[in-house]
Amino acid sequence: MTARPQDGGARDSGPLGLEQAEAALVEHYRRLVRLAYVVLPTSLGRHQRVVTAHSIAQRALPAAKSVAEEAAAVPRQRTRTGPGTDPGYALVRLRVLRAALDAGRSPRIAGREVGWLPRPPALLPRVFGLMLRPRSGGADELALEQALSEVSSGTRAAFALGRMEGLSREEVRTLLQAAGVSESHARGAVTSAARLPGAEEAELAGPAAAPPALDDPCTLQAHPTDLLRRRRRRRAALGIAAAVAVGAGLLTLLPGDGGASGNPASRQALDPSLMVRAQAGSWQDASRLDFASWPPRGSATKDTELLRRALAVWAEPDNSVRVSATPGTAVGPAAGPPQLLYAGEVGDARLVIMHDGLRLVRYGEPLEGAGSVLDFARTDGADGGTSAVVLNRDADATRYLTAPWVAGAGLHDLLVPGDDAQELELDEDGVTGPVPNTFGREDCVTYPVVRFTSAAGDGEAGASGAVPTAPAPTVLADLGELLPAQLTYGAPGSAPGSPLSAAAAEQWARTACHLQSVNGEGVRTVNSFEFAAQSLPGGAGDASWVCTRAETWRGDGARVMTQFQSPQAERAAAEAPGIVVTRAESTATCGDRSPEVVSGVLWKSDAQEWFLLAAGSAGVTSITAEGDLSGSSPSRTLTLPAAEGADAELTAQLTDGTTISAAG
Repeated sequence: MTARPQDGGARDSGPLGLEQAEAALVEHYRRLVRLAYVVLPTSLGRHQRVVTAHSIAQRALPAAKSVAEEAAAVPRQRTRTGPGTDPGYALVRLRVLRAALDAGRSPRIAGREVGWLPRPPALLPRVFGLMLRPRSGGADELALEQALSEVSSGTRAAFALGRMEGLSREEVRTLLQAAGVSESHARGAVTSAARLPGAEEAELAGPAAAPPALDDPCTLQAHPTDLLRRRRRRRAALGIAAAVAVGAGLLTLLPGDGGASGNPASRQALDPSLMVRAQAGSWQDASRLDFASWPPRGSATKDTELLRRALAVWAEPDNSVRVSATPGTAVGPAAGPPQLLYAGEVGDARLVIMHDGLRLVRYGEPLEGAGSVLDFARTDGADGGTSAVVLNRDADATRYLTAPWVAGAGLHDLLVPGDDAQELELDEDGVTGPVPNTFGREDCVTYPVVRFTSAAGDGEAGASGAVPTAPAPTVLADLGELLPAQLTYGAPGSAPGSPLSAAAAEQWARTACHLQSVNGEGVRTVNSFEFAAQSLPGGAGDASWVCTRAETWRGDGARVMTQFQSPQAERAAAEAPGIVVTRAESTATCGDRSPEVVSGVLWKSDAQEWFLLAAGSAGVTSITAEGDLSGSSPSRTLTLPAAEGADAELTAQLTDGTTISAAG
């Protein structure tokens, strides 16, 4: 066996031989197995990771004729102590790293990844009847293991090379690139590894820092597999074999091609080449403005493999896919080829947005690492008011994909009435610049909304006078779903106006923060309007009574609330949202079918006197209070002296003699 330098020695000056690589593998076998174990995907499970790590290390030796060529391609490192200075070890380490990273990727056919094809397990070593697991460590080790399980294989590799092998950040990047990781992903992996627990302490300690305590895949505990399950499986296997034999005979008698599905439409829904693609500009001649006239946009609309993965995940998502849907939205597969709206990269993800006539579906996968998401939103009855969809949302900002008729966008803060619009950039694909994201925050100090204007700008009719060339401007708010909600202002039965208009801005500024109560409810539109104004006792000014109605895409489950907006807070509308007096669900109140409403509140004046205040909408002719205090008014407003905590039931009579009650 050829002599080689011990730890701390210099590189051999002569060419590397197979014996030197073999010696390095034997001496540092435990270290190489541990490197492979850390880099391998955690989804394999601890037993399979152990077996695969040993398999990778045992196959790390190159062919004899290629040893010198491969060794010449290994990136050199600065002189330091440790096995990394041995060229034999450097070679087998790179081969182990490359194989472990490759185990986390999909198999390739003709140079392309095939995401649906499972990677076959290594033939050797094989263990039957036993489960092998590393010995569990303490709380710190478990915390680090958990952190490693949540990052990409590239990040785990950067962690292992930096913390276990003692390489510098530049050396880690260089070695990752030599192992087949792109330059941008290698830099990102090193940055992500620096955020893992204990990274700062290790960097301060330098290359000589002790490696982190982690599971040792060479110190194992052996456990039997489930013995009862094995017996059941043997019996089930016999039954399945018999069923297969019978089924094979029956299949010869059945029509069709024996594919995965007997429904041709279902099979076609998995073919990217059959996806529906609208022509650019088709919206101008469409009989109605909806998603059917949205052309495909984005840099990856011709990426067949990405589209195939998106369709396959939609058809049959596994347990690794995070699926979300707005209330009342089915999450099943498409009945036929869906329409493609967008495919491309946004932020750190690849995204595909599709539409099947009733649902909007967004597929997302990370640029680096595993795991994908699938989001569904109901869209039946969409019209020109649906001028944007949420393309991507992160902790700080939301980006929208706009309708083809959108020509401009302006950003407004709904809490600042009358503020000037901040121009929002639109790229060539109709994707907006970042919109500050306040969704999910407990505080409400700003409420960004976007006003989208159409190509025509005013929604006037086209040359035929029948079909509008573009819809009127719309104001949309992100309520945490795939489709933003359209905000309007106006009494039921009237044409909806803009919440940014002079008549609406003050009241919407004190309503916006209450929209958090309908986040995630599948809301399509939110309309708010002042249904009454009331003079307060003692000359305290005029208060506004406001009703806000949130309609859903599914048609039921509307949310309604009434507010009392006192004049004391007019100078600080953003800091003083209106007082919610009543709330109701699944009601027609404040809508076109039932526009009338009555509401009341206990109010304390500056003189510390309590009053019951009540008001009704335009169709109310009288209001009556009964309970702890009683009284009536032959008008739309009622004011009665009251005591703190007094309770009363309110009813109102309408012009047609109908009686309505205050609910909530």
